[in-house]
Amino acid sequence: MRIGKIDLRERPLLLAPMEDVSDPPFRVICRRYGADLVYTEFVSAGGLVHEARSSMEKLFFSPEERPVAIQIFGGRADYIRKAAEVVEKAAPDIIDINFGCPVKKVIKQGAGAGILRDIPKMRQLTEIVVAAARRPVTVKTRLGWDDSTIHILETAQMLEDCGISALAVHARTRIQGYKGKARWEWLRKLKEEGGLGIPLIGNGDVSCPEDALRMFAETGVDAVMIGRAALGNPWVFREVRHFLETGEHLAPPSWEEKREVIMEHLSMKCEWQGEKVGVLEMRKMYAGYLKGFRGAAALRNRLMGENSREGVLKVLRNAEVGN
Repeated sequence: MRIGKIDLRERPLLLAPMEDVSDPPFRVICRRYGADLVYTEFVSAGGLVHEARSSMEKLFFSPEERPVAIQIFGGRADYIRKAAEVVEKAAPDIIDINFGCPVKKVIKQGAGAGILRDIPKMRQLTEIVVAAARRPVTVKTRLGWDDSTIHILETAQMLEDCGISALAVHARTRIQGYKGKARWEWLRKLKEEGGLGIPLIGNGDVSCPEDALRMFAETGVDAVMIGRAALGNPWVFREVRHFLETGEHLAPPSWEEKREVIMEHLSMKCEWQGEKVGVLEMRKMYAGYLKGFRGAAALRNRLMGENSREGVLKVLRNAEVGN
């Protein structure tokens, strides 16, 4: 599969953009374990225009993350134009536009999934980014605002006409949020009836190797995007890849391997965000990292009670858990 001139393998696996999750340390680890393309957290166009520190920091990525996409969101044409220019200077491999975030504070800006109620504006913003970019531009969106506004076939063709190089679709409406089943039948319709000449990336309800194989087989998508299933579980990419290629399940990582990755992840988080924030932010990862081990709940409680990097590392070094 290709996005512009970027070559990805057949049936690539992508790490979804996730706010407060897909930061540089996590992206590095996911690339190491098999993610073929990673996305940044979404970056506010307004924040980039006003040079807000929190937004500017999200433009950072390391060489080992490539290929990497920087995702932006915003509802103002002037802000989106300037943000695209700023992102261009950061030189990611891809610029992605978020037309799918269901969070109210984003929607109130006429951004994210809010744009699904104003398709002409979606066209305008997409054309602005494509005109400003010298690298591939992609879009991530949803089926529609609600069941009465599912116009994804027409929307997808419009976006391709604007010049995007790939389209990722979370197979839910904005009203669904993350509830209910992802409606993969619409991904299949896009492949069979949408007339797309660009890659289609499927997103929604892929949490294990079997899910990924089914999405490829049942919908015909060109790539699968994995989000929540990767939280505290970067091995999901390695396991899915092995299953796609062999039809067999890979043995899960040992406690020793997991412990080393948790410790490395923590250290990178502390270097990236500072010790205090890094330790606090790491807490959201422990449930995923420790899932499936005997004594996981007790160990997680001990880790959550530590407020220093060294304190967490000491608990991990002395921990004894069983499968």
